[in-house]
Amino acid sequence: MNLIADLQRIVPRDVDTLRREIELYPDDESVWRELPGLPNSGGTLVLHLVGNLRHYFGAVLGGSGYVRVRPAEFSTRGVPRHELIQLIAAAHAEVTDALAHLDPARLEETYPEPMRGQSFSTGLFFLHLAVHLTYHLGQLDYHRRVVTGDAASAGALPPP
Repeated sequence: MNLIADLQRIVPRDVDTLRREIELYPDDESVWRELPGLPNSGGTLVLHLVGNLRHYFGAVLGGSGYVRVRPAEFSTRGVPRHELIQLIAAAHAEVTDALAHLDPARLEETYPEPMRGQSFSTGLFFLHLAVHLTYHLGQLDYHRRVVTGDAASAGALPPP
């Protein structure tokens, strides 16, 4: 198994799916529609995922200089779809760059930033980040389908 190569295939694929999901919303307002029983709008999920990816892959590992403001990911509203797509593109570039320059030896090392007081190997933490992305991508897909009434697939899981 080559974890870096696998992550290079799966994480950008899922970031591309994130973009396609936003493109499938019919307008800017529907992305931000809040639904009973769902904790986050589609826009909130995008801001959270972009912040997560840009921080953990881009800034911490890749040295991109991105500064995360996590509370804003959950409080910001009304960002137009074209701006969300630009943010997704930035996350895609930072993830791709960080993984392209990752020394395989780093996978066994402790990830430089603990999460909730716990330390993990970089390899395990990257698996966590990939699963986290996919978890919220599924939430976004359901949000979009309920808001729009459109059951069309964004093509989330073709084999990489």
